[in-house]
Amino acid sequence: MPQFYKKRIVCYAVFSLFLVVAFSSCQSDEETKRQKYITEGILLYRKNCANCHQADGAGLAGLYPPLVNSDYLRANKNAVICSIRYGQQGPIKVNGKTYNRVMPPQLQLSNLEVAEITTYIYSQWGNDKRLITGKAAEALLAKCAE
Repeated sequence: MPQFYKKRIVCYAVFSLFLVVAFSSCQSDEETKRQKYITEGILLYRKNCANCHQADGAGLAGLYPPLVNSDYLRANKNAVICSIRYGQQGPIKVNGKTYNRVMPPQLQLSNLEVAEITTYIYSQWGNDKRLITGKAAEALLAKCAE
């Protein structure tokens, strides 16, 4: 490969790195924090939720409700957060279909972990890209516990 092309490739690589750094620095602290929550949320979801709701959020054929395109998810954010920690019993209606399986409580999850899972779920399937902070989850979970 001629020297000219090597220099050109290096120049493009340096320029590309510059662009990545420049655009990354444009991200707000809030967006950076949201991305961290989502990353942790993915791992926590896979460990604690995917067995029933499936890795793709599609649920399990008539047994466990879907999270993807879920009208329940969109309309009941506080209830979803409470359900992640404290579980759920009794029938719920999701996209016109009734589900009546017990969702076990996940008492081992910290407030921050509940916030990370919720941020991931809503960002991925709930059409809500906002960050749910650990403090917001803590306040809501305290109300749920009563």
